[in-house]
Amino acid sequence: MVSLNERTRQSWLPLFVLGVGMSMIIIDATIVNVAVPAIMADLSLSATDVEWVNSIYSLTFAALLVPLSRTGDARGRRRMFALGLVVFLVASMLAAMAGSGALLIGARVLQGVGASMVVPMTLAIINSLYVGPRRTIAFAVWGSIIGGMAALGPLLGGWLVTDHGWRWAFWVNLPIGLLVLLGALKVPESKDPEARGWDVPGMLLSVVGTSALVFGLIEGQRYGWFAPSEGHTISPIPFAFALAVLALTAFTLVERARARAGRPVILHLSLLAIPSFRYGCLTAMIVTVGEFGMILVLPLFLQSAMAFTAFEAGLVIASLALGTFLAGGVVPKLRLTPRLIVRLGLALEAVGAIAVGLSVSPSVGYWTLVPWLVLYGFGVGFASAQLPNLTLAQVPPQQSGVASGLQSAIRQLGAAIGIAVLGSILVTGLGSAMADRLPADPALGKAVRDSAGAAVAMIKDPAKHAAAVAAAADATRRVTVFTGIALLGGVGVTLLLPDTGVGRREEE
Repeated sequence: MVSLNERTRQSWLPLFVLGVGMSMIIIDATIVNVAVPAIMADLSLSATDVEWVNSIYSLTFAALLVPLSRTGDARGRRRMFALGLVVFLVASMLAAMAGSGALLIGARVLQGVGASMVVPMTLAIINSLYVGPRRTIAFAVWGSIIGGMAALGPLLGGWLVTDHGWRWAFWVNLPIGLLVLLGALKVPESKDPEARGWDVPGMLLSVVGTSALVFGLIEGQRYGWFAPSEGHTISPIPFAFALAVLALTAFTLVERARARAGRPVILHLSLLAIPSFRYGCLTAMIVTVGEFGMILVLPLFLQSAMAFTAFEAGLVIASLALGTFLAGGVVPKLRLTPRLIVRLGLALEAVGAIAVGLSVSPSVGYWTLVPWLVLYGFGVGFASAQLPNLTLAQVPPQQSGVASGLQSAIRQLGAAIGIAVLGSILVTGLGSAMADRLPADPALGKAVRDSAGAAVAMIKDPAKHAAAVAAAADATRRVTVFTGIALLGGVGVTLLLPDTGVGRREEE
C-alpha cells in the first residue's frame, strides 16, 4: 500500500502517459469521421457499409466497458491499460491495410475492444494514484483531453486525409501508441485485492443488454424506430430495445442475487446508491449529449452547405479545443468547489451552444462562430475537468476500475442518445425546411434530408442551392439551440449533486 505522502509526491509522468494514450483513442474516433468519404471511394463501400465502420466501433466499445473494467480491477489496471494499447495498435494496423469493407469493419471491432480496455483504466489509475491538490490538477488535465481532443480530431483528420490519404488515419496511431506502451512501464500498478472469481452470467447479460440498447439508439433513424423505414420490410429496433430491457433487468436481478450470496459480481449495484456517483453519471451523460451535438452538426454544415474544406472546418471546430485547454489551466487555480465548477461549466456550454445556433446563417464566416465555440469549449473544460473528480469522490478505491467503466459506459450511452435525438432533429429539420423553401421539388428535399445535408454540395442550380443552404442553416440552428437547452437541464441536475467535501480535503 502506497503511503499518503508518497502518493502526494507522485510524479506527473504517469498522467502524461495516460493522457497521451487517451488522446490517441479519442482522436482516432473523430479522424475516422472525416475520412469516411475517402474510405467510401477507395474501397467502393455502400452507405450501409460505411455506417457500420463507425457504428460497430461504438457498439463494441460500449458493450465491453463494464466487464473489462472489472477485469482490470481484479488483474491489474496498468496491465489492462497496456494490453488494451496492444490490441488497439494491432487493430489500427489491420485497419490501415484493409483491402475491403469487411476487413475494415472487423478491424474496427478489434479497435473497440482495445478502446474499452484503455479508456476506463486511465480514469481508474488517476483516481487511485493522485491525492491532494495534484488530484484536482490531474482531473483537470483528463477533462481537457476528453473535451479538447474530440474537437482537434477533425483538424488532424482533415490534414491527414487531404495530404496523405485515409489510411494514415490509422497508421498515425502506431508511433504514438508504441511510445505510450513504453511509458506504461512507469505507471504504478493498482488493483482490487478483494476481487476474486468470475461473474460469467453478469458479463454475458451486460454485454447483450448494452449492445442491444446502443444498437437501437444508433440505428433507429436508419431502420425506423417503430415501423420500418423506406427500403426495409421490418425494423429490428423495437426488438433490440425489448432485448435490452430484458437483459438489463436480468442483469440487475442476477447481480443482486450474487452479491447477497457473497459470490463475485462485475458491478456492485451499491455504487448507484452513492449520490455523488449517481448524479455525476447522469450529468456526464448530458454533457456528452451536448458535446456530441456540436461535433455532429457543425462540420457537416460547414463542409456541405458552406463549402469549407475538411481542414478549414477542422480549424473552426479546433477553437472549441482551444477553450477547453485554456479552461484546464484555469480550473486548478479556482478556489471553488468541484460542484460549483461543474455547474459553471455547464452554464457556459449552454450559453455557447445557444449563441452558436443563433449565429448560424447562410452567410456565416470563419470568425463568426469562433468566439462562441471558445466559450463553449471553456465550459466543456470546466465541466469535464471536475465531474470525474466529484463522481468518484465517494467511491471505494478498490472499485475505481468498475466505477470508471460504468461512468464511461454512461458517457457512451449519452453519445448514442445524441446520435438518436440530435440526428432526428437534424433530419426532421432539413425535411421541413426544404419542404417550405422548395415545395415544388420534393425529390430534392428528400435527397437533402436523407443525406443529413451532405447532398447540398452537389446541387448545381444556384437558386435551389441557395434554398438548400438556408434549409441546412435552419436545421443546424435547431440542433445547436436544442443542445443548449439540454445543457441547461444539466445545470438543473447539478443541483442534486451532494457536497462531497472533496475540494476542501484537497486544500488541507
